[in-house]
Amino acid sequence: MAELSGETRTRKKGRLIRFGILATAVAVVAVSVVFLWRYFNTYESTDDAQVDGHIDAVSSRISGKIIEVQAEDEKVVKAGDVLVRIDPQDYQVALAKAEADLAESEAVLEASRIDIPITSTTTSSQLKGARSSRADATASLLGAERQINAAEARQIAAAAGVREAEASLTKANDDVRRYKQLVDKDEISRQQYETAVDVAEEALAARDARRAAVTEAEQNVSVAQSVVDQARQRIAEADASVESATTAPQQVAASQTRARSALAQVAERKALVEQARLNLSYCTVVAPVTGIVGKKTAEIGENVLPGQQLMAVVPLDDVWVIANFKETQLSRMKAGQRVAFTVDAYGKEYKGTLQEIGGASGSRFSLLPPENATGNYVKVVQRIPVRIDLDPGENSDHRLRPGLSVDPRVYVE
Repeated sequence: MAELSGETRTRKKGRLIRFGILATAVAVVAVSVVFLWRYFNTYESTDDAQVDGHIDAVSSRISGKIIEVQAEDEKVVKAGDVLVRIDPQDYQVALAKAEADLAESEAVLEASRIDIPITSTTTSSQLKGARSSRADATASLLGAERQINAAEARQIAAAAGVREAEASLTKANDDVRRYKQLVDKDEISRQQYETAVDVAEEALAARDARRAAVTEAEQNVSVAQSVVDQARQRIAEADASVESATTAPQQVAASQTRARSALAQVAERKALVEQARLNLSYCTVVAPVTGIVGKKTAEIGENVLPGQQLMAVVPLDDVWVIANFKETQLSRMKAGQRVAFTVDAYGKEYKGTLQEIGGASGSRFSLLPPENATGNYVKVVQRIPVRIDLDPGENSDHRLRPGLSVDPRVYVE
């Protein structure tokens, strides 16, 4: 009995030990599970993430032939470095022509500005001269009209004298014929006959003189009429000049309008010169940012067109992470939370900050968004893009490249 009691106690003791070990193990496992659950519940992770960044396309802004290429794929370039040169000869000629056109327009503008005071002064002088000429012509007209009146009076008097002289001549001729008959009959003396002949000759001379006076008077009338006609023409010309001179404000306004038009043309030609200079500067294509060249297609001798892409430059100073989290992981995520992530290419862990959560799921941004036209909706867990910015200095070695795969952890507590 004593031996049985010892074995019983030994078995009981062994069971107690095993129970204690089991209880301890269960407690350790429970604590571990709780610890692991709390640990894994402090962050959200995904394997659908990658490094993202800008890819600056380098394209031609003009058409032309490439004469030099100074960049190759994977080459590091700095902002402002020359990448491609395009033949500049056509654009140099265009610039020279634009500058010549500008010089011509500036000369026209200068002449237009000079014309304004000249036009004002000329029209003023023209008005004064026209008024003076009209006064002179009017005086000449009055004098010529008086001359016409006097000449016409002389003409009338001379015509009367001609008639009187013709009457005297007729009487003298009749006396000569009558005296001739009487002399032949010796009824009068020879002296009386000769006296009658002398009187007839004097009457003839007087008639011719009166006719000459009439002719002279007619000529004087004609000359005076010519003077009148000239005076009237001068008056008409002076009136036209006065009328033209009275349009001085309109002429000055027209000169000012021409000056403004010339000024506008100068501005236009200046813009063309600037455009020609820009086009000439575009013959040298430079790197827009510091980065690595990729996707180069430019080759010497190639003819390029405006907008044609020549290569791309990837700046490494500004990269970030785009992580696509499931919609069920977003409940506790918000901007400002710290992030740790690793990159498949390197073993280093990087630090960052959750910057912002996307505005729509990736499927909504796809080229062909899914539609539910039939109404048979199948629920699929959607993914929302989340942007993660690197902490300062995390990419100082520039090893991160857009497109590298990333495993991020967003600490939500």
